[in-house]
Amino acid sequence: MRLAMLVSLIRPTGPIIVGISLGFTLSLLSVTWVDESCDSDWMGAADEMLIGQPRSSKGARKPSSISTGTSDNGNVEEDFEPRIVPYNKPAQEGPPKKVFRAKYASTELGIRERLFVSVFTSKTTLSTLAVAINRTLNHHLDGRLIFFTGSRNRKLPNGMFVVAHGDERPVPNMFQSIRYLLEHHIADYDWFFFVQDDTYTQPERLKTLVSHLSMDLQLYMGHPGEFSGGETQGRYCHSGPGFLLSRALLLKLQPFLEQCRTDIVSTRPDEWLGRCIIDHAGISCVEEYEALNYNYFTMENNMDLSRPENDGFQNALTVHPVTSAELMYRLHKHFTEIELQKTYEEIEKLQSEIKNVSELAVDGNKSALWPIGITPPFEPKSRFEVLRWDYFTEDNFFSCVDGAPKCQLNGADRDDVTDVIKVAVEELNKKYNPFVQLSAPRLVNGYRRLDHTRGMEYTLDLQLQATTESGHQKSMTLRVHLVRPLGQVEIIPMPYVTEATRVHVLLPLTSYDSHAALRFLDHCSSNLFETSENAVLNFLFTYEPAEAQKVSTNDVFAEVKAKITSVEHRYPSVKVSWISIKTESPGLLRILDIVSRKHPVETLFLLVTVDTVLNSEFLNRCRMNAISGWQAFFPIHFQEFDPRVAYPNQVPPASPDLVKEVGHFDRYTFEEACFYNSDYMSSRTRMSGDLQENEELLESLDLYDVFVQYSGLHVFRAVEPALRQAYRNRTCDPRLSEDVFQRCLQSNLKSQGSRSQLAMLIFEQEPSNST
Repeated sequence: MRLAMLVSLIRPTGPIIVGISLGFTLSLLSVTWVDESCDSDWMGAADEMLIGQPRSSKGARKPSSISTGTSDNGNVEEDFEPRIVPYNKPAQEGPPKKVFRAKYASTELGIRERLFVSVFTSKTTLSTLAVAINRTLNHHLDGRLIFFTGSRNRKLPNGMFVVAHGDERPVPNMFQSIRYLLEHHIADYDWFFFVQDDTYTQPERLKTLVSHLSMDLQLYMGHPGEFSGGETQGRYCHSGPGFLLSRALLLKLQPFLEQCRTDIVSTRPDEWLGRCIIDHAGISCVEEYEALNYNYFTMENNMDLSRPENDGFQNALTVHPVTSAELMYRLHKHFTEIELQKTYEEIEKLQSEIKNVSELAVDGNKSALWPIGITPPFEPKSRFEVLRWDYFTEDNFFSCVDGAPKCQLNGADRDDVTDVIKVAVEELNKKYNPFVQLSAPRLVNGYRRLDHTRGMEYTLDLQLQATTESGHQKSMTLRVHLVRPLGQVEIIPMPYVTEATRVHVLLPLTSYDSHAALRFLDHCSSNLFETSENAVLNFLFTYEPAEAQKVSTNDVFAEVKAKITSVEHRYPSVKVSWISIKTESPGLLRILDIVSRKHPVETLFLLVTVDTVLNSEFLNRCRMNAISGWQAFFPIHFQEFDPRVAYPNQVPPASPDLVKEVGHFDRYTFEEACFYNSDYMSSRTRMSGDLQENEELLESLDLYDVFVQYSGLHVFRAVEPALRQAYRNRTCDPRLSEDVFQRCLQSNLKSQGSRSQLAMLIFEQEPSNST
């Protein structure tokens, strides 16, 4: 009875007791039991060992290792303090190596250009056929085009890179060309195309062929031919239609190139190269690779290009032989028209596909943008971003640049309107022919706006004469919408420039500008010398003969020279140099000729005036926009208006904002310029021939005209917000040329104030308005 009562009491707590027992048993099994000594030294060593091996399986701290132990003096430790082992930095052997970073990301990533074209020419055809190839092929390629010849004329055609080996024999010329490519360009290109100068090459088809070939192929592709004698197994590529070699194949051939030169005897360069490739690379010439064909066509005598009946000619990648430069241009015109027609057909096909796909959308055809394939119109996010429509007629424009309510439509604007009306009538006739013929257009209303995301948009109301098939005529008015889309954005490769170039500032001075030069020095002290800009200041003191005779007693630039001396004392690291020039003619070119001879050819010049305010931002822009052998920079500075006109009855602010009420960008001045001394010297050299016929050129031309007419460089003319000039009533020297003198007068007149400000002054001064 008692046993039954005991069981009944234990039964509810039975599962709890079993769970506790099972958990305790499992915890005992998971503990690692280690016999430890009570020696305190051993325990300290064990603790140090565990801390020193954090990634070891024995490094997990045991429960006994954090228990209370005894110290060396027998006292009981109340708190456990972990021992931290310091990190000992490994000793470096010598100074750390400087990490080399490539100049361009493509170099660091190992990205190569796709195609390199080599043209074999001769001394007799360099100025004819080679020039024709350069004009029809060079500007279409994304890669490089080089002409190889045995010897060349003393005068090379412009825009051509010619490598002369000094040996007229064909086989040594081929050997030297291959070796030149391996030494200079093998690391930069994936495919190398070789062609003679009497072969026309269709550039778009060549780029298409190369774009479908893998870069790591060992491929020898062209027009296959049998070797002379039939002893060599395999086939070589004829040099007439051209041939294509991969970079991987040239690298494989590189160790054996010298051996091929001595072992292989041949009179034909293409056979010599083919034997070398077959012997040492085991690659034979092929005409087709993975459904890609090397199409060529053999030109026949007196072939009529206007009647193309041969499919092989229409699809040809190269045409050989071409007997004259004129025929080369005719072939280029013919094949360009074929490619242009294919492009139009592809555009129409894409437009029809877009229309078909848009019908499946929720909104149907409304979802297709107009015009099809053009970027959608800009959507303003606020009222300040709304694009303005400008109203015009065939004769007048009602949104003038100078703020006038109406101005005459001239120049490019008139040509633009005429062209738009012509295109509108042509498109309307395409739509309504043959039922109605529209003619005699007259513009009733015209609206246009520039959408920077897609182009110029037009809305025209045209009054047209409609003639039906039966001869009935009727006048009708139609509204049409047109878009002149923006062309494809092209990235122009530019030479590498840095902002570390030293700028030599040139300031020509006459006696009229001596007082303004003092203010110029103050600006330079605060903006250049205190900030330690990498710039050198050069004063060019121009003396008239009468002034030069009084230098020792009454120097017109004495105050400026004294100011320069004080600036050099204030800034010991600054050296301001000057050159004294005695001349009866104030022409700038004569002064620059003297300065140019005193500086190295790699010097970067910045030509300024006494009113120019220099700063770091503009100096960096000068360094980036002036590129030696490539570009000269002529900035358009911001000219402030006369404060009495811009701020009537007000105190002018110390630093006015860059707004149209304060000033304008003066397009009549070309006084500031950034250019390299080497570019100026080459321009003056080209100018010497015309100078012999007309000695007055040095006075009639300014520096901008010299660079435009004789340099052959890009002359970059752009507004420069960082270059500002305060208002000063300048005196125009009548001894200058007529054009330069008139530009100076126009600049002074435009710098008085805006049209609205001047009109307000006239209005206030009218006697009738005084009441």
